[in-house]
Amino acid sequence: MSETIGQRPWMTAPETARVLDALEAAGGADCARFVGGCVRNTLIGRPISDVDIATTLTPDAVVMALEAAGVRAVPTGVEHGTITAIADHKPFEVTTLRRDVETDGRRAVVAFTTDWMEDALRRDFTLNSLYARRDGTVFDPTGHGVADARAGRIVFVGDPEQRLREDHLRSLRFFRFLAWYGKGEPDAAAVAAIEAWKDDVARLAAERISAELLKLLAADDPRAALRLMADTGVLAVVIPGPWDFTRFEGLVEIESEQLFETDPVLRLAALLPNDQIAAHQLAERLRLSNAERDRIVAALAPTPVFKSWMSPREIRRAVYRLGAEAFRDRAKLAWASANRTAVAPQWRGMIALGEGWSPPAFPITGDEVLKSGVPKGPLVGEVLREVEDWWVDHDFLDDKMSAIEKLKSVAQGMVY
Repeated sequence: MSETIGQRPWMTAPETARVLDALEAAGGADCARFVGGCVRNTLIGRPISDVDIATTLTPDAVVMALEAAGVRAVPTGVEHGTITAIADHKPFEVTTLRRDVETDGRRAVVAFTTDWMEDALRRDFTLNSLYARRDGTVFDPTGHGVADARAGRIVFVGDPEQRLREDHLRSLRFFRFLAWYGKGEPDAAAVAAIEAWKDDVARLAAERISAELLKLLAADDPRAALRLMADTGVLAVVIPGPWDFTRFEGLVEIESEQLFETDPVLRLAALLPNDQIAAHQLAERLRLSNAERDRIVAALAPTPVFKSWMSPREIRRAVYRLGAEAFRDRAKLAWASANRTAVAPQWRGMIALGEGWSPPAFPITGDEVLKSGVPKGPLVGEVLREVEDWWVDHDFLDDKMSAIEKLKSVAQGMVY
């Protein structure tokens, strides 16, 4: 009996039907099938995000078919056979069946084919080598994809070393899929091959490495996968040690127990030592965005020291000085390094107070400093900083006249 996932709403949606109808009008029934993650996740009861389609049509024929049906076609990866179809504002990656002709582990030269088995045999893992017709009938060319998906086995298609030689990124993808879908003991053949070929990961573009790493860290519980990544030596290629696994695993535990959203960027910061210079250098090497780099560096600042018993006044001061995001990050990292169970209410209360408080605007302006008799120049900034420090120390005193009196006193002392 054939395996089936039935006809799900995402399969029968009008925009999906528009794309499939367009392809089938050019290539006939069954020239296009759903492939990969959407089939896998539907099979095991996980939510899906992207809908990918494999087709026997060549890329040129795909473009012609889509445009004839009024569907926008974008050649996002045409050299590898991928056209992005945009129907009713929803993107679908449509990729021609292919086989590798030549590969150096970083990029591949492909030839197009009409053989579904050839296409399946060049994919990475058996659970990703699954196809489904629009009626829900599942095709499992390797013969193991359905069973491996349900059992949580991350197994390479064919010989693991050959798959890794074809694309070094597959080492990182193994750990990512292990974190998201793995159950039980990892596949021994896969682990042995990854350990043997670990140094080739360094040849990958930094953007590919960081994207895969952050996807791994976004899993609900990536702890075991990351530990294995360290044991095989792959983690050292990506992130030179030392690593703070205690804090990293503590943060994952907190997010799970306290129902915080998974935060891959903060998890990366948690794994790193408290060295802002090294963190900045790593972020640059991984080509993280400026926002991600700055966030990680700020999260690893040595001061102020966060404790669960910080007073409301100290919390407000920290939020004002650090900003809301950096305050929350610093609090979570300190919590992850501490006794997480005994003082959870205090930490959670601290974070809630910090998130719920909006810092007031400093009531003194540069013009008011000038009016107090301070001449233009660096002295204006010095006076502002001293008065602001006084204002913060007085817990953001809501009394502008008092701030003006303090300004006069400071200005008089500095000018005369």
